[in-house]
Amino acid sequence: MSMRILSWNVNGLRACERKGFRRWLDHSEAEIVGVQEVRANPDQLSPGLTEPDGWHAEFSAAKRPGYSGVGLYARRKPDAVETALGQRSFDDEGRVQIARFGRLIVANIYFPNGSGKDRDNSRVPYKLRFYRALFQRLDRLRRGGFRVLVMGDFNTAHREIDLARPKGNRETSGFLPVERKEIDRWHDAGWVDTFRHFEPGPEHYSWWSQRFGVRKKNIGWRIDYVLASAAAMRFVQGAFIHPDTRGSDHCPIGVDVDPKIFL
Repeated sequence: MSMRILSWNVNGLRACERKGFRRWLDHSEAEIVGVQEVRANPDQLSPGLTEPDGWHAEFSAAKRPGYSGVGLYARRKPDAVETALGQRSFDDEGRVQIARFGRLIVANIYFPNGSGKDRDNSRVPYKLRFYRALFQRLDRLRRGGFRVLVMGDFNTAHREIDLARPKGNRETSGFLPVERKEIDRWHDAGWVDTFRHFEPGPEHYSWWSQRFGVRKKNIGWRIDYVLASAAAMRFVQGAFIHPDTRGSDHCPIGVDVDPKIFL
């Protein structure tokens, strides 16, 4: 017996709803679903998204309209949900949900993109500060005995195998050495990339440019992850990417876990 936990950058939840999000959610067979890039306040969403039958829904929106935002759907109500790292520059962007379900912590995160308005990599320092602040917060939970899963759009491809054209993107935010080193730091500290634990092979991606034909040719990036603490990893039974699911420029990813992870 296993329990499914899913993550999906929906690239605008209202737009994704028009493309069948609710049907996907109800047929997902998931216990917990995190969505990123909601790009709406809860009062702008339909009741079918904020109060879906059979789900408890939580949202954290950015102060800037139509920007960022995360949402969490769970079959059971979380014991607690935090949405702040304690730094206004991060918290105003609605990027964090840290939900506790018994001994399980699910962190649903929309990591910043470092590109900046003019694709000049001007947001990279902000992005790295966010990574480090979140790392410190989750490390405290991990050391406190919780089983921690960190899932979402990390906006970084870790290794060359994680994007179709690594040589052409060495100066692009999302594959800069300094960004990749930050992922290294998480791995060196004991966080496990659940997908790579089960699948070492190439051509597995979770995001594709919306330029014509790119997704069909599978010219993509794997920038969406579920990282597991050592304590959580003992309960992870499998990890996957669902590239055939449409509705966004990203696709859903997730893990199957032993339900005892809660206990």
